[in-house]
Amino acid sequence: MSAEERREDILRAAVVEFARGGFHGTSTEAIAARAGVSQPYLFRLFGTKRDLFIATVNSGFDRVEATFTAAAGRPGNPFENMGNAYKDLLQHRDELMLQLHAYAAAGDPEIQAAVRARYAGLYRLVEELSGAGEEQVLAFFALGMFLNVAAALDLPAMAHADAWEHLCLGPLPDTPS
Repeated sequence: MSAEERREDILRAAVVEFARGGFHGTSTEAIAARAGVSQPYLFRLFGTKRDLFIATVNSGFDRVEATFTAAAGRPGNPFENMGNAYKDLLQHRDELMLQLHAYAAAGDPEIQAAVRARYAGLYRLVEELSGAGEEQVLAFFALGMFLNVAAALDLPAMAHADAWEHLCLGPLPDTPS
């Protein structure tokens, strides 16, 4: 396997391990074992545990951004399309839990800077893709965070609620179509 293929294997393994234990509670030994590589090789590819965590978080943001971009390009309301696509992403429990651990690890200044930059970039992307104003985008993100928590707690009635139209689109004025 090439270094790039091994890197992807390690990232997939890191998603699972960090989703379970967070940044502080996850050992690089566990990640290396899951990926089938040695711990020194893991460090050769990623440098530090923090660098690996940030790379793993970045891969999650990349997936959400790609999902939103594809969904917003479909016919219909971009918010509804992105919201429905995001609800599908919530089914990937390890990625969801990793996302929540990324916010929890923001006490570390380097992780905070990385997560803040990616979250702000996602916010700007949604603004751009939707053409919406600040109120609509804030409501979209607020509902998304609510659904994250509901899905993480496995509250099916809320986690799978068809609330994107009702809570995000419906009550807000001037929602672009």
